[in-house]
Amino acid sequence: MFLEDVIKEYDYHCIAKGYTKKTMINKRQEYKQLLSYLEKKRGIQQLENIHTDDLRAYIRYKQQSGLQPQSVESMAKMIIAFFNWCIGEEYLTKNPMDKVEIPKVPKKIRKGFTEKEVYAMISAFDYSSYTEARNKAIIAMLADTGIRAMEIRTLPFENVGESTILIHGKGNKDRIAFISPALKKILIKYERMRKQYVMDKMLKEDTYFLSYQLQGMSHVSLDKVVKLAGKRAGVTDKRVSPHTYRHYFALTTLLNGIDIYSLSRLLGHQSVTTTQTYLQSLTDEKLGEQANISSPLMNMGRSKRK
Repeated sequence: MFLEDVIKEYDYHCIAKGYTKKTMINKRQEYKQLLSYLEKKRGIQQLENIHTDDLRAYIRYKQQSGLQPQSVESMAKMIIAFFNWCIGEEYLTKNPMDKVEIPKVPKKIRKGFTEKEVYAMISAFDYSSYTEARNKAIIAMLADTGIRAMEIRTLPFENVGESTILIHGKGNKDRIAFISPALKKILIKYERMRKQYVMDKMLKEDTYFLSYQLQGMSHVSLDKVVKLAGKRAGVTDKRVSPHTYRHYFALTTLLNGIDIYSLSRLLGHQSVTTTQTYLQSLTDEKLGEQANISSPLMNMGRSKRK
């Protein structure tokens, strides 16, 4: 079978699975490069002629082109997924990537937000205008629900209820986020100002958070809001992004007693393994505090002392 034809079929499979536009762009770009390399450098056009050595050579080619280890790893995972699909479709009997060594990615400990920093970033905005109230509500929702950037930008107004938020997540999978009383207080004030802001105006999109064009916010606009919060609060020594709030939510929620399986559901992860990577920013100091709280000896006889 021609590799080009199989890749085209896999493309439709991915579309049917509901992968995001960004994911599809990355996949198509990678498979196009793989196809070109195998044909021009290795003289291969047929799927069944691809050997492990060809893929080892492709990985080396990518590394020599200056691609970072993290990017090589992501690229390799896409190729592995493609060949696994080929096995499922019975086009292949084994994955030629099985014995290809993937370069190890150095683990970096992500510096997470502190409670004081998050409070300062929420407090960096007030209710003096619609934009200020919107920005305050955005930062509060990011920190208190762990919602993704894409999810908060496209969140329909009707999906925010009294105590829950219906989130259309990654891969077209829905999940529920819960609105705490503290977040609700901010959202009530924001909704009051939003109502006044849209009065007698024609909405292009009825998203919960609106841009000045009365539609959902762009990725760049959301990033500017987050960066502004960090600047006003004086957070300069760490990455200020929507995803860092997601890490803050994960870590704080876990330390407050939730189990990792429930946390994984709240974050919309398909695997607990993904959730575990969010906990790498747990510092030794914070880990020590948690160890003292949960220490068997420290808790021994506590019920008797009450």
